[in-house]
Amino acid sequence: MARIDYLREQIARAERLAKAILDQQTAERLQAFAAECRVELQALTVRTAA
Repeated sequence: MARIDYLREQIARAERLAKAILDQQTAERLQAFAAECRVELQALTVRTAA
């Protein structure tokens, strides 16, 4: 469960920073990181539900 909580926190943090930051390249990298975390989170939640 700890990894799932960590991923949720990282997604929220990355999205919050991406909205607040002025540098477009950094904002895009943060959004990409959040997307990667979402993919891993989805895989973990499917695995734990099965």
